[in-house]
Amino acid sequence: MTPSSHLASGKDYFGLLGFPLAVRRVRTDMGQKVSHPHDLTEIEHYHDFCELTIVSSGSAIHNLEGTESPVTAGDVFLLQGRQRHYFHSREKLNLVNIMYDPDAIGLPEKELMRLPGYCAMFLLEPTYRRQHRFISLLHLKRIPLAQVERIAEEMEKESLEQQAGYEVALLSKLLELIVFLSRLYIHSETTEAQALLRVGNVIGSLENEYAKEWTLADLLKIAHMSRSNFMRVFKKATGQSPIEYLLRLRIQEGMKRLLKTDMTITEIAMDVGFNDSNYFSRQFRQAVGQSPRSFRMSGQLKK
Repeated sequence: MTPSSHLASGKDYFGLLGFPLAVRRVRTDMGQKVSHPHDLTEIEHYHDFCELTIVSSGSAIHNLEGTESPVTAGDVFLLQGRQRHYFHSREKLNLVNIMYDPDAIGLPEKELMRLPGYCAMFLLEPTYRRQHRFISLLHLKRIPLAQVERIAEEMEKESLEQQAGYEVALLSKLLELIVFLSRLYIHSETTEAQALLRVGNVIGSLENEYAKEWTLADLLKIAHMSRSNFMRVFKKATGQSPIEYLLRLRIQEGMKRLLKTDMTITEIAMDVGFNDSNYFSRQFRQAVGQSPRSFRMSGQLKK
């Protein structure tokens, strides 16, 4: 971070013990630049949480880590933690910022990653936004924008009133919003967004069919990308190569079966996509730190 960057800390928006999901509005009114306590809209800052930004009206210039681009009503984009940004040259700009800590609220990441649109918009697009000169972000037309604003208003109401069960209501509405936006992203028309969707399709396919005998040729066929470009984008998006990602998926599924079924280790290995139970055991020990048998026994002891 640059010395001039401010940290937008989650405790200022969620409270020390509050539920880590909040909604804040930014309004650009005559003579008023601060919309709420800790409003850093025009000050370069970064977060220790994620921020889903909805541009409900107006326009501005968005500076993201030194790269500037105009934003207008209908733009929706995710700011991941540690991304430096601020807005300037605001013209009747009104934003809805949905702030959340994905780890602390327990998002069902595995299920969400089965959606190609989620992989593209929430995992890939924030990373490639500057490279794509902001063309890959989601832009909503009037009717879907109104639907998104309705969900955001319901979330804001729950966040402010904090009636019994508001945490569950907030989380369910965030998931509704994420799925809605993910489905809309699939229909993005820009070349840049479509490229991200192709990699999202690969991730979704692996999540849905982890036991299939995948080859790199299969994945390249889905992605419609060169081998070098696909491997680079996939690694940047997930932190792993495709084979490492697939092995992790299979090990995770194996862990579930070890604890929840009476299947033999060989049966589990075959069921999650391994042709050799010994290879499954070696990969399992490397990933988990103990053998499948020991893992199953330790899980039984904890019950």
